[in-house]
Amino acid sequence: MAKLTKAQREWRPGMPKKRRSIRIMFASTVLVLEAFLVLFATLAVFGLQRDVLSPAIILTGGLVLFAALIGTCAILSKPAGPVIGWILQLVIIATGFLEPMMFLIGAIFAATWWYGLKTGMRLDRENRQRDREQEEWEKAHPEGLEDTGTAGTAVTD
Repeated sequence: MAKLTKAQREWRPGMPKKRRSIRIMFASTVLVLEAFLVLFATLAVFGLQRDVLSPAIILTGGLVLFAALIGTCAILSKPAGPVIGWILQLVIIATGFLEPMMFLIGAIFAATWWYGLKTGMRLDRENRQRDREQEEWEKAHPEGLEDTGTAGTAVTD
């Protein structure tokens, strides 16, 4: 049998599922999309610039940036995660020196990164507030939990 995670070991019947961070989901989505962008941009630069730059440098640099973008998804919940994400945004914009179109594409993805972080934080804040209000309501109305869904139904024997 597979090893259980900490969350699986600590789970008990009736426990509410912990909410996932929307900010982390949005940021991860942007980073994964950028990773594929970098992969395809690496192939484009390889085709266009292989006479100017060594193909090994082009491919190695592209694969390292690809791996950094994917790896950053794993640390987004840490305080350094978004900072590293911003650094990677600047690196992607800087790839415009190899392929000028990357200046525009990098700026668009940087704006998407900013929007994802900002909107994700707002939605996470709203979800925490909603969860607090729900918990307060459930404490104030414990009898309402048993009657849920039974109001207005007739019992026929």
